[in-house]
Amino acid sequence: MSYEYFIMLILIVVSMLLFMFIEAFRNRVRETTVHFSSYPQQLDPLHIFFISDIHKRKVSDKIIAKVRKKADFVIIGGDLLEKGVELEKVGKNIDKLNQIAPIYFVWGNNDYEVDRQNLQKLFQDKGVTEIVNSSIVIRENEFGKVTLIGVDDASLRKADLNKAYRDVEEQSFNILISHDPRLIRKLTDQTSVDLMLSGHTHGGQIRIFGLGLYPKGKLDTFHNTTQLVSNGYGTTAIPFRLGAPAETHLLSIKRS
Repeated sequence: MSYEYFIMLILIVVSMLLFMFIEAFRNRVRETTVHFSSYPQQLDPLHIFFISDIHKRKVSDKIIAKVRKKADFVIIGGDLLEKGVELEKVGKNIDKLNQIAPIYFVWGNNDYEVDRQNLQKLFQDKGVTEIVNSSIVIRENEFGKVTLIGVDDASLRKADLNKAYRDVEEQSFNILISHDPRLIRKLTDQTSVDLMLSGHTHGGQIRIFGLGLYPKGKLDTFHNTTQLVSNGYGTTAIPFRLGAPAETHLLSIKRS
């Protein structure tokens, strides 16, 4: 190989690594409107800011500026942090997200890499509501209710759908939050879900010729459930992405 070709190869590799690094630190907000015939009549549209898999990242002020006053709730879909991330940094991220709207949180596998009691104490101090194999009614009128259902991390076999649905009414419009998207395969007629929000897979994080370890994040349907799987905001192992750029979501839920 000649010297010129060697230099060219080095430049290509460096350029690719730089591109992958930039993709990993994008501050994209995907705005999506989803219509449901099951959404209660005469109930105002629901606006949710969904962010998952923050890991080691610092939530950007650009994200906050884009969605402030546009969301009714913030949902953190697990992996708020991982081993080695200081709680002080996590607290600053929560403070920023609190500028948007009240926060609901479900546990992901990496959240268990730190002391759970210390993290829960931080949640109490910052006003973050955990939903752990339980449900919370967030909207209602004479025509129906909107219920958030949160399950513990399925990849660690902590998810308990039966417990989570214990207080859910049959006619409720149900939003299920599960860090691991594979839980959708375990849904039954008794676990009615209109919308499911998940992360965990990072969209494969690095996709070569469109192929990755996991499918790219997307909004899709599975039987009668609409599911959003996010590429996530942070990265795991290495701070690179290819073909699955970092993202967050502003969802508008309306009656069709």
